[in-house]
Amino acid sequence: MNRPVGPRRRTARGPRVGLLGGSFNPAHAGHLRVSLFALGRLNLDQVWWLVSPQNPLKPTAGMAPYAERLSSACEVARDRRIRISEAEVKLGTRYTADTLRRLRRRYPHHRFVWIMGADNLVQITTWRRWIEIFETVPVAVVDRPTYSSRALVGAAAVRYAHCRLNGREGRLLADRAPPAWVFLWGSNDPTSATALRESAATP
Repeated sequence: MNRPVGPRRRTARGPRVGLLGGSFNPAHAGHLRVSLFALGRLNLDQVWWLVSPQNPLKPTAGMAPYAERLSSACEVARDRRIRISEAEVKLGTRYTADTLRRLRRRYPHHRFVWIMGADNLVQITTWRRWIEIFETVPVAVVDRPTYSSRALVGAAAVRYAHCRLNGREGRLLADRAPPAWVFLWGSNDPTSATALRESAATP
């Protein structure tokens, strides 16, 4: 049984906003499905797609120009609750920990939730100041085929096991003080931007 998660936030009373970061190289239907899934399961008002100018963990080779990736996100995000954000360009941030800290400062009443796939939870310990991410905003991890089992026994999941809500409590996540996180089963979206690029390159 999981131990109780921290107290509800008492200061933030603004919108519940999910943050989905990535290269969006290109944006695809999987991003949209995950966003709609999170909107429902986490009781969010909006999801912001944070289009990264350049993911520091990914090579520049094969990375489409930023304007092209931003345009693909605008085309795919066909829901009024999904916003395309250039926050990292405007804030001048490169790492997720810095972006989250600056967004919290700029929007003190927003109830932010960081959304990521199980594949990212597997390798999040390679991210710059990854612990700070969990300590800054609540985190929602979405099921990804072939990654979920490894993610749930990985270093991050073990470190924050005492802060994990069960799936039925996902709707309360945005109101929790970090560290708090939830694993959402049921998305099962195997879509990969890498696979889409490779398919597009095949004659």
